[in-house]
Amino acid sequence: MKNQLIAAVLMLAPAIAAASTTETAQNTLESALQSKNPDTRKDAVQALGVLGAQAPYQARLESMIDDKDVPVRLAVVAALAESKDAGALRQALDDTAPEVRFAAAKALFAMHDPAGEQALIRILSGDSKTNSGYIAEQKREALRMLETPRPLMMVAINQGVGMVPVPYLGAGFSVMMKVIANPGGSSRAATALLLGKRNDPEAIAALEKSLGDKDARVRAAAIQGIAMSDNPDLAKDAEPMLKDKNRAVRLRAAACYLRLSSIETADDAIDN
Repeated sequence: MKNQLIAAVLMLAPAIAAASTTETAQNTLESALQSKNPDTRKDAVQALGVLGAQAPYQARLESMIDDKDVPVRLAVVAALAESKDAGALRQALDDTAPEVRFAAAKALFAMHDPAGEQALIRILSGDSKTNSGYIAEQKREALRMLETPRPLMMVAINQGVGMVPVPYLGAGFSVMMKVIANPGGSSRAATALLLGKRNDPEAIAALEKSLGDKDARVRAAAIQGIAMSDNPDLAKDAEPMLKDKNRAVRLRAAACYLRLSSIETADDAIDN
């Protein structure tokens, strides 16, 4: 009887471990989506985009269209465009920020949705703007910095910004913040994303090797590339990345695991 119990526990162990990893991945994403830091929420939204139109994650993504931060909402629109969620994109056409409305209009137009064409016509006619005014943007940037971590502020000071996050003090602070927050693209990271679409052994091997790269952007792109392969056997690659020191890597690893493990579950269901 004891041996049978041990055998049963051993048989259930992989399923228990998988359930635990799934819960960890889901909690990682949800915690980031609820963060007070808008950059964290933005990273989480971009990670949700990796999951495509899967339930329940698509509904969670749609709920973020009401986020108070404009860059977060722009990230939501980009993710909704990827999943071709026309309904949610139409909702974004009524956003208070012109940038969000314009992004939604372009996405809908690309999907041949009449609402997108009508919105673009209004813009062409001068009835709608494509970006916020200078004062509104400066105020938005300043208020946003109140919710970002203090270390980022110290980096700005060390770089010689010499400003405090108060509206209307000039463009220097705002521009520097943008440079620090978005240090530019990486050609190696872009290559990792492209390789993920190939899903051949050589490309996958290169992506897996890049998971140990010292550049966090490359690691994040590599795990996202692995997610895009839609190869359920690679879900295991995401598990150790859930403990990566970089937030963006952890969030993309969570999305990668959820995406690939769900494919595996679907295949198992077919087999059964």
